[in-house]
Amino acid sequence: MIDASGLVLGRAASLIAKRLLNGESIVVVNAERSVVTGARASVLEEYTAARARGSKRSGPHFPRYPDRIFRRTVRGMLPHLKSRGVAALDRLEVHIGVPDAYRGSSPATIEEAKARPALRAPLSLAEISKLLGARL
Repeated sequence: MIDASGLVLGRAASLIAKRLLNGESIVVVNAERSVVTGARASVLEEYTAARARGSKRSGPHFPRYPDRIFRRTVRGMLPHLKSRGVAALDRLEVHIGVPDAYRGSSPATIEEAKARPALRAPLSLAEISKLLGARL
């Protein structure tokens, strides 16, 4: 179980994808607290453009909730069209907050993916999701 609080989304996703391909089963909690670094305007522009791309009927369908954004980011780093990538993605669970089933256990964190102090505060996935229209 991994606590995503304060982890950079892309760094955490790449390390989780590698571990999934090695056969581990991973549960990610507090996905809404992971952060996206970069200039605020450009990050928001990229996410809104991805959400607006395509059509409702034919896609691509880009998620708005933080757990689904996290899962899709990990999926982008897996060979999800091949059987081993599908199996790896099936071993991933992503949750908003901490579910009751996992409340007693202590989650680990990924030190390599921690956000470093910066002059600008990074955007959390919760903020991005609210701007995309999610009701958290």
